[in-house]
Amino acid sequence: MTRSRKPATIVAAARPSADAYAGVTPPIWLADTYRWPDADTKPDYDYSRTVNPNRDLLAEALAELEGAAGGVVTNSGQSACLLALLLVPAGGLVVAPHDCYGGTYRLIKRFADEGKLRALFVDLTDAEASAAAFAQKPALVWIETPSNPLLRVTDIRARAAEAKAAGALVVADNTLATPVRQKPLELGCDLVMHSTTKALNGHADLFGGALLAKDPALVETIQWWANAAGLSGSAYDASQILRGLRTLTLRVDRQEENALAIAKWLERHPQVLAIHYPGLAGHPDHALAARQQEGPGFMIGFRIRGGDKATAAFLAGLELITLASSLGGFATLICKPATMTHRGMPPEAQAAAGIDGDLLRLSVGLEDADDLIADLERGFSAI
Repeated sequence: MTRSRKPATIVAAARPSADAYAGVTPPIWLADTYRWPDADTKPDYDYSRTVNPNRDLLAEALAELEGAAGGVVTNSGQSACLLALLLVPAGGLVVAPHDCYGGTYRLIKRFADEGKLRALFVDLTDAEASAAAFAQKPALVWIETPSNPLLRVTDIRARAAEAKAAGALVVADNTLATPVRQKPLELGCDLVMHSTTKALNGHADLFGGALLAKDPALVETIQWWANAAGLSGSAYDASQILRGLRTLTLRVDRQEENALAIAKWLERHPQVLAIHYPGLAGHPDHALAARQQEGPGFMIGFRIRGGDKATAAFLAGLELITLASSLGGFATLICKPATMTHRGMPPEAQAAAGIDGDLLRLSVGLEDADDLIADLERGFSAI
């Protein structure tokens, strides 16, 4: 029996079993099409929208990290989200978190508005609300934990079991936690989705996504849809994401170490109204996060006293930390979700989700924690 490998080994060892020149680093196969031996014998690689060696290498590494049977590498995180939604039958019900990522909310809501599916946004951290939603027999349940940007933690094992008992497919967005901190498939989900743009690539220089499945038959289904809908990622982007993946474990360790130090500092700051970070003992989901995650992660949400005016002054006072709307990269980024990442959610949906105008989301990078704290203090001094 082959012993399962640790994440650091998986990402370091991901390369083809053989190639023409036996390079340690895989080449980039840019060909859009491949030669057939004859008109009736289809080769393993025939057309790059369907199959490409670089995408396969990345998908294999991600599948091993997540404990999946296989999956699809897409051209963005939103493409991976769309791919999951293509599994929903016409008129089927999708249950999703009320505080999910703004792009996910926007896509599901638009499909619902156009009658392609039905949507119900609920607080999946609430057992009673979840049970009421699952009683409506959803076709697909979307779990996002920790949530973006409020860092709420959903009990994956419990919600997945309940959703599957109701007949639903269960997909988890594992972008924030990454597979080195959380394994949704092991906790009962059918599918796991990533925006590989974020921490898996880690270098803030491309777009990508992935959807992975536990069941080989479901892998074939999503591969069919990805090919038919043209959602596959490029060879170059797949090769670069695999390159970024090599250092994932090192980067997440450092980012998480920094985030914990910053969160503890923010928790004590008199100008902080509220802080959301599951690594803090005061977080309502601290114990749950400790059970189902390998660590609390690199994302922090916090609110500043003084409302919009104070928030604007704080952001303007920052020099090291960049105001931008992505996450998971080498550099620390901050954003105001209400007007940036979640601006596609109407005000009433933001209010229901708890996304206040003074809520800030901090994606902690690889800089020295003391320098980041000094910059945050510079922002507070500007208020």
